[in-house]
Amino acid sequence: MRELVPGVFLEDRYPGVILGAIAAEGEVVLIDTPLRLDDGREWLAALAPYGRPRYVVLLDHHPDRVLGARGLDLSIVAQAATREAVAAWPDVYKGGVAIGAEADRLRRVTGVTRAVPQLAFTETLTLMLGETPVELWHRPGPTSGACWVVFPSRKVIFVGDTVALKEPPYVGEADPEAWLQSLHELRGASFRKFRLVSSRDGVLKKESLANMASLLRKIDGRLERMVARGDAADATERLAMQLGRSFRIASARKEQVAQRLQRGLEILYTRRYLAAE
Repeated sequence: MRELVPGVFLEDRYPGVILGAIAAEGEVVLIDTPLRLDDGREWLAALAPYGRPRYVVLLDHHPDRVLGARGLDLSIVAQAATREAVAAWPDVYKGGVAIGAEADRLRRVTGVTRAVPQLAFTETLTLMLGETPVELWHRPGPTSGACWVVFPSRKVIFVGDTVALKEPPYVGEADPEAWLQSLHELRGASFRKFRLVSSRDGVLKKESLANMASLLRKIDGRLERMVARGDAADATERLAMQLGRSFRIASARKEQVAQRLQRGLEILYTRRYLAAE
C-alpha cells in the first residue's frame, strides 16, 4: 500500500482491480474490494491505523471489484444501475463466465447477495468523513452504472475503468458515446490540477485520456465498417486479434486478455451495432 497524497491510499498487490481508500478525521472510505476474502481482511487491517472504515464504494459491477464486498461488514455504496445489476446475480457465483476477468478463475462463490449495495444514488452523492466531503459522481461509459469518487480537498479522482490502457478493457457493456464524453470531461480545465487514478492502470498521465479516446474511436470505426459489410458477430474475433497487437501483454496473460477483448467486442457489436440495423 502506498500513500498517494496525505489521506489517499492505493493498493495494487491483489488480483482484480487497483484498490483505493480515503481517510479523514478518523474515518475511512474504501474504493472497490479485493477479490479474495482473506485479501479483504488484510486490506482492512492495513487501513486500521488511519481510521474506522465506514463505507465501501463500488465503481461499477465488474465481478473483480464486487465479489469481495460480501466479506466486509461495511455499508456498500454504488450507482443505482450497478446496484440493480449486482442484485440480479444469483447467490452462488460460478466462474467460467469468460469475460477475461480475474473472477473467471473462480469455480464457486457463495453469499453473493451480501455484496448487493445497501446505498444507491442516481447522479451524485456526498459521503461525509466528519466534516470532510467525499463525492460520488455517476459517469457511465464502461458500464451504465460506472461512477467516480472525487476527493476535492486533495484533488484526487478515482475514475474506475474509464481509462484502461495497460491491457484492453472489457467493452461488452459499454456505452461508447458516454465513455468518450467522460474522457472529454476529464481533459477539461476543471480537472487540470487533479490526480487521476485508474482501477487498471493506477495514477494516470494526462496523455492517457487522449490515448483511451483514440482506442474507443478506433473500435467504433471498425465495428461500423463491419456493419456496413454485413459481417456476422463472429468476425469480431479477427478484429480482436488486430487490436490486441497494439498492447504489450505478458505471455502468461495473453490468452485471458484475448478472451476479454474478443468476448467484449462480440457482445458490444451484437448489442449496439447489429441491433441498430
